[in-house]
Amino acid sequence: MTFADLGLSDKLLQAVETSGYSEPTPIQAQAIPAVLMMKDIIGIAQTGTGKTASFVLPMIDILDSGRRRARMPRSLILEPTRELAAQVAENFEKYGAKHDLKMALLIGGVQMGDQVKALDEGVDVLIATPGRLMDLFERGKIMLNGCELLVIDEADRMLDMGFIPDIEFICDKLPTPRQTLLFSATMPPPIKKLADKFLTNPKQIEVSRAASTNADIAQFKVMMTPRKKREALRWFLRNDNVSNAIVFSNKKTTVRDLAKMLKKEGFKVGEIHGDMDQSSRIAELDLFKAGEINILAASDVAARGLDIKGVSHVFNFDTPWHPDDYVHRIGRTGRAGAKGRAFTFVTAEDAEAIANVEKLTGGPIPLYAPAKAAPKPARDDTACDDPVRDDPVRDETARDEKAEHAPRTRQRADSNRAQERRPAEERKPRGRRKAADDTRQTEQADVPERASTPRPAPERRAERGPRKVSDKAPEQPRYHHRDNDGPSEPGEWNGPIPGFLEVSAIN
Repeated sequence: MTFADLGLSDKLLQAVETSGYSEPTPIQAQAIPAVLMMKDIIGIAQTGTGKTASFVLPMIDILDSGRRRARMPRSLILEPTRELAAQVAENFEKYGAKHDLKMALLIGGVQMGDQVKALDEGVDVLIATPGRLMDLFERGKIMLNGCELLVIDEADRMLDMGFIPDIEFICDKLPTPRQTLLFSATMPPPIKKLADKFLTNPKQIEVSRAASTNADIAQFKVMMTPRKKREALRWFLRNDNVSNAIVFSNKKTTVRDLAKMLKKEGFKVGEIHGDMDQSSRIAELDLFKAGEINILAASDVAARGLDIKGVSHVFNFDTPWHPDDYVHRIGRTGRAGAKGRAFTFVTAEDAEAIANVEKLTGGPIPLYAPAKAAPKPARDDTACDDPVRDDPVRDETARDEKAEHAPRTRQRADSNRAQERRPAEERKPRGRRKAADDTRQTEQADVPERASTPRPAPERRAERGPRKVSDKAPEQPRYHHRDNDGPSEPGEWNGPIPGFLEVSAIN
């Protein structure tokens, strides 16, 4: 089957051919004809299956005939993140180059003035994130009663990010009847309820999970303790033929820390996470695509759906909390028939999370073992808490620990050698003292015990007579200086009188 068999226009087929595509993917082959027939669609497919083109291509042909009006978009595409929205916009620019269609992108992190200006001029396709769309709607800058086609992309991610109430509000403001297309990687009950409420007799299309069944991705899990994660990451980046890689973490703070650490180690690394504004994210992605940096530290929300060709490795520095995130993460590599490798760092605390991932993917993830592991002598496995055996990562960590403790060992050895070099006579007093103590104890043992006799009663002291007057000068009272005392007279001594001289200190 070719794209010409799907009912697309000649102008659109030329744009597809120019982009280098000749055969549609399974989701495209099933969805494009149904969308052209104006049917509602439920598409269950992962990113990387070509689902974006499955709604972009037919939308271009549908919207080719019609007239746009100010502040009233003819179609609306909702995306959970800025990156996904920008990616869909790139697809419209690429495939709609020969069509007179105007598009607007409503996302956060950029100035609102240009977006309002584009809406005032009228748009055929509005691509938006729910937050910015709700903001402009509440300001009265946009009207949704002219929208004829709605696309809800990455609905399960919308659910995770708490956008479902906003989507329901937006859908209530759209006219009926309309055509609605919903795409999601999974179909949890809240998404099923949303589809039942806002779609009419939808055609459900489900394709196999591209990432979990993709034979082009070599998947491994690496068991380790949390403190060895950074050493392991550095070892893999240096020794596994990494051309470029994305390192995923569960937390934005970890993303920043990893990027900082890898930069200090000399790697060309960038970062992308939810706390960055849109211009900074785009700048980092452009550097990664251009090859100026070859490692990208990323969070799930910021990197969801990124379409970057030629990514050789994906590292899950943290085991993902949600199994679906694992599928989306490793789907950044092994795209378009290319080979890729995915490593997941697993600690004892990640046992439940990795079990859920393996349940979703349909089988255990192979445990990583180096192909050329040097033989080592047998040892007691129960004495080690790290399940990985004979791993170069372990060797590198052991060398670092040995180097760290080497100064202490040298200090102890130097102290012992100095003790041995001390003259014998300096050490003898201790022995003589011990011998003297032994002699004293022996003499005391030879003395017979004295007979116990009652002690005589003490004599009463004679009553004291009157105290004799001393010939010495009376002791001068000690003067205590106070903070509120006035200054001493010139030449006057204001300190204590030294009575031990038996003379006055003042002339």
